[in-house]
Amino acid sequence: MILLGLTGSIGMGKSTTAALFAAEGVPVYDADAAVHTLYGVGGEAVSPIEASFPGVTEAGAIHRGRLGERVLDDPEALETLEAIVHPLVGRHRQSFFERAAGQAIVVLDVPLLFETGGDKAMTAVAVVTCPPKLQRARVLARPGMTPEKFEAILKRQAPDAEKRARADFVIDTGRGLKAAKAQVHAVLAALADPSWRSPRPR
Repeated sequence: MILLGLTGSIGMGKSTTAALFAAEGVPVYDADAAVHTLYGVGGEAVSPIEASFPGVTEAGAIHRGRLGERVLDDPEALETLEAIVHPLVGRHRQSFFERAAGQAIVVLDVPLLFETGGDKAMTAVAVVTCPPKLQRARVLARPGMTPEKFEAILKRQAPDAEKRARADFVIDTGRGLKAAKAQVHAVLAALADPSWRSPRPR
């Protein structure tokens, strides 16, 4: 099974690109969606997170805004949160692999793939990018987003140029949906070639 890591900084169009792979019949594991499930009503992460960060729940679910305020500029708090969430996400991911058994290729949509060292486990990595002005416009159009929040999020993510330099494939969503589809097809065609090998250092 080929593991294609799909990553990119906030606002680059990663979710749209993941949907394009899914439309081609490729199973896609969405790490953010797993976290949403864990944070939702009845989610496994709700009780341990509330125990560590009292007051961040509302109506039985994690209030992501409140939680974000508690961890955004506090590395120790973020480390505590990750120690709770990462093992739970790992179990969700294992269930995905069991369901996808027999598939030639799967996509792992992971926002912080390089930052967490997850790229080392991937057969190949595709980085989604777009021009900085478009990225900023997309992000600031999101409900509740501010320039300050945007900058704080960017600080947690490896620079786009670094990600592109470390990728096997770069998908530019700044050229429209049709162009993005063509780039997704090109990635799948390359990976279908038995002779393809990643030049990335392991």
